[in-house]
Amino acid sequence: MSTLIPVSYISLLYAYRIFMYKKAFYKVVLVYMLLRVKSTWVCNAMSLLELSMWLGLLSGIVGVVYVLSLVLYITRTKIVRDTEEAKRAYQIHEYIKSASIAYIKAQYMVILSIVSVISVILIVVGVVMKSSLVLSTGIAYLLGGLSSAMVSITGMLMGVLSNIRVLNVLTRRGLGGALSLAFRGGSVTGFLVGGVGLLGVSGLFIALNGFSDPVSVAQILLGYAFGASTAALFARVGGGIYTKAADIGADLVGKVEVGIPEDDPRNPGVIADNVGDNVGDCAGMGADLFESYVEGMIAPMVIAAVLWSLLKESKLLDLVAYPVIFSSIALLTSIAVAQLISLSPFKEPGRNLTATSILSIVAAAVVNGVITYALAPTIAPAFIVGALGLVAGAIVGFTSDYFTSPQHTPVKIVARNSQFGPALTILSGLSMGFYSTFIPSIAIALAALGSYVIGSSIHASEKLLVGIYSVALAGTGMLAVAPIVVSADAYGPIVDNAAGLAEQAGYEEDVRSLADMLDSAGNTMKSISKGYAIGSAALTALALLFSFASVLASKSNLKVDALMQIIFSAGSEFSAYFISGVIIGVVMVALFTAMVIQAVTAAAGRLVDEIRRQFREKPGILDWKERPDYERAVQIVTFYALRRLVTPGLLALLAPIIVALVGPVTGDWRSGATLLGGLLLGSIASGLLLGLFQGNVGNTWDNAKKYIEAGNFGGKGTETHKAAVVGDTVGDPLKDSAGPAINIMIKVMSVSSSVIVPLILFGI
Repeated sequence: MSTLIPVSYISLLYAYRIFMYKKAFYKVVLVYMLLRVKSTWVCNAMSLLELSMWLGLLSGIVGVVYVLSLVLYITRTKIVRDTEEAKRAYQIHEYIKSASIAYIKAQYMVILSIVSVISVILIVVGVVMKSSLVLSTGIAYLLGGLSSAMVSITGMLMGVLSNIRVLNVLTRRGLGGALSLAFRGGSVTGFLVGGVGLLGVSGLFIALNGFSDPVSVAQILLGYAFGASTAALFARVGGGIYTKAADIGADLVGKVEVGIPEDDPRNPGVIADNVGDNVGDCAGMGADLFESYVEGMIAPMVIAAVLWSLLKESKLLDLVAYPVIFSSIALLTSIAVAQLISLSPFKEPGRNLTATSILSIVAAAVVNGVITYALAPTIAPAFIVGALGLVAGAIVGFTSDYFTSPQHTPVKIVARNSQFGPALTILSGLSMGFYSTFIPSIAIALAALGSYVIGSSIHASEKLLVGIYSVALAGTGMLAVAPIVVSADAYGPIVDNAAGLAEQAGYEEDVRSLADMLDSAGNTMKSISKGYAIGSAALTALALLFSFASVLASKSNLKVDALMQIIFSAGSEFSAYFISGVIIGVVMVALFTAMVIQAVTAAAGRLVDEIRRQFREKPGILDWKERPDYERAVQIVTFYALRRLVTPGLLALLAPIIVALVGPVTGDWRSGATLLGGLLLGSIASGLLLGLFQGNVGNTWDNAKKYIEAGNFGGKGTETHKAAVVGDTVGDPLKDSAGPAINIMIKVMSVSSSVIVPLILFGI
């Protein structure tokens, strides 16, 4: 609460400035009145579905143009090298940049090869079966993978280019200028998520003439989502392995064994560690939330299209349109809110970023409410459902902040227990991690339930299908402000690298302390965004599960309620299949987690060996007489990350397909569908729990260590600090590798079920 009170004040301050600026409030009222007057004319001239897609296309273009303006601003910010420290910082920055680019190139050669193979298989199947639907799905799949790669690579590259400039600006213009520039650097990733996502969804819908056949085109869009998911899965797994192997390896030898500070240039693993921040947080989070963003729009569109195909009511096409409208308006309001980051008079960057996030939620809700009630009052409950998703996302994010921030009790409890050794550090952290899952899980459950109840009032005769559409739409609402959330998250590795450069280049203490303030704000936002990503993943996966049921209904010519009874085995002969599927789904998440952690452990162990070898064979490194071989450390982590990223990814991709084969084997498609329904439900439930737990417990241990390093409970170098370092090291692969990868795993399994499984069960 101590954080939220000043943050709320900042949000009110922003709102007041907007209210007063050229009497904006009266303009909003005037616009609303004009919309009400013109809504009948607009809807007569162009259906709401057509309007939504062109609005989505235009909003996507605006988002991409905004990103281009940010890129120009960042690249035109000159790097001044007028001191020895600035020259050293630039040299280290060049190491980080070249290593980051080399890794991301190698990673995406692997990823795009996998995406290309799957795309070719789908296209060939479409040609052989003479199915334009499957053929188009294969092409859309490739476009989705390429879109994800573009967002990820561009975001990471701009993050790398921003870090040295942020440090440069910090030394010349102070904290405010550095904060603004760092947030702009993060916004490249954030607004690419929104801009490219809307361009992809709306552009494909228009290009494929979804206005005449929304059912088929919506299903083709699932292929786009599947491609984005596949690329994101491997990027998240590979980036997570790289970043945490480098971090753990560098810390275990540098901080624990040798006793040199973090980011010390004498550590051979320090460049690999800095590279990991970029490939894990910038590239990985961008790919993660890009696929969530597009799936959050596509899943409810599929359900609404199937509903329209059953009843042929024009009103139901408005439901197909609404996810794009909601996301488009939220993107435009987020761009406006992003301009306010430098207006706050407060000196704490974390409060500015949090206030911006809160205001983006409020702005998206208010403007969407005005637009909805003006243009489509008959589906007004859909707006309430979307707003519920926004609220749920805020609850999930700020609960994660409470359990992971050094300002709050949970982190202080873990830090205090570190006085009694690493065992109690681990145990107290575990308990806080499990506590942290309760409120977000309840918030997501209540959002889903509330959405179902409110949304089912839209249509009297099809309450079930409209209800599950509304649950999916809550996911759209939660993800609508993803551009701002991703911007704040991508800000983190930029300022982390800037603080590292300040340390490695030997800047004065006052510069390093300011850089640490920026870095501390980045840690707070990373905690919030990780919780947000995990919570939104669960709701998105649930939406995709319902879209899977809707697709099967359209293929099997069954009513959706009858199909849902089959899939979820409500008193049917397939109950054993469903229960077995749930158990398998729960175990799948545990197996996936084990694979990722094992990969990090193996890579970190190899890096530890290399760093020890360099210290042993080059004793002059510690005396500043010999240069560490940074390149060798980078090569080792790159090799192991690329070698280990494929197996966990294939597990998530192939599991639904293998399970669905039970249908053809038994001769009854219902057995495969039921087993798969259980698998998806089990993986979503366990994925939500383990994802939230791992993300939060890792950040709790990390910030407990930083709380001690700030001078509490004895400070650095004490036994308390060493115990906290153990906890932080254990938590690293949980919060930055396995936990985030689970987000994508459960979504990949759900979306692949909608795209591939109908081919297995029905052959069409």
